[in-house]
Amino acid sequence: MHPIHYPFGETTPADGQISAIRPDVLWLRMPLPFVLNHVNIWLLKDGDGWSCVDTGVTWDKSKAIWEKVLEDYPLSRQIVTHSHPDHVGLSGWLNAKTAAPLWMTQGEYLTALAHIHQIGNYSVDAMLALFKRHGLDEIRLDALKRRGNAMGVGCPILPKTYDTIREGCRFAIGTHEWEVIIGYGHAYEHASLYCADLGILISGDMLLPSISTNVPVSACYPNGNPLKDFLDSIRKFRHLPPDTLVLPSHGRPFIGIQQRVDFLEKHHQTRCDLVLSLCEQPQTACSIMTPLFNREINDAHQCQFAMGEAIAHLNYLEQQSLIAPFEKDSVCYFQRM
Repeated sequence: MHPIHYPFGETTPADGQISAIRPDVLWLRMPLPFVLNHVNIWLLKDGDGWSCVDTGVTWDKSKAIWEKVLEDYPLSRQIVTHSHPDHVGLSGWLNAKTAAPLWMTQGEYLTALAHIHQIGNYSVDAMLALFKRHGLDEIRLDALKRRGNAMGVGCPILPKTYDTIREGCRFAIGTHEWEVIIGYGHAYEHASLYCADLGILISGDMLLPSISTNVPVSACYPNGNPLKDFLDSIRKFRHLPPDTLVLPSHGRPFIGIQQRVDFLEKHHQTRCDLVLSLCEQPQTACSIMTPLFNREINDAHQCQFAMGEAIAHLNYLEQQSLIAPFEKDSVCYFQRM
């Protein structure tokens, strides 16, 4: 399998610094206060100002960086790929500071609101109940409970209004037209942006160069099949030209969409084969988590992602009738059929 190509080499901007992809497309590397230590923000020339794609999470370090950036790059619009706090977290603060409107899919805007306000099964309690049913131990459940509403911390406010973007819609940013490509599995209605004349795909979290995108089952959709949704979604990128430059939310810009999709398909097939072999004996999502990720996961932030993805692999195999669930002592187990 041919490796992907990094046209900008090994170099990445330092935290808070801006690097030019081209004069009207800029790369701002924004630090994050957790294990995944950065998010890429893309600044696109937009008339007399700039549109940003994603915002970073709410914390003082990001605010200080934005204060400095805005001195030279006035913000005219915010386009947010999806509702996770490292992407939408500062949208409310930026809107209050600059009046830059928010453009986002309806599914992601409403999901962000539901998590911020802990509505129904978009709450921490609902997540804990889901994970307990799938075998997570009390120590890690307690750590997640003490962590609380991470969305509310990372994104305390949203703009009160937004403009909806949808699959296939096209709009101008400066002198260039961008097309929205919707993806599923990582988030409810994730928006990637493609510009044919620039040969650029802003992939968000749907296509990352060196890590596998998290594909979690959530408490509001416990029987969902996000792994299938994700794989179906990334296959849509195959129709793009092979020399398309991918600007991801994490990691370095790269060329090689076909190679990366091929790798991710093989990666998840290998994982599914592993889970299927483990399910020769009854397994819970918690019991497959360590072999699935090849390490112990005790950090609450990482545990949330890992448990959601472990359930996703089990749901994927169950919905192919390869394993079957059964309940014992209020815990859900899966075994090979």
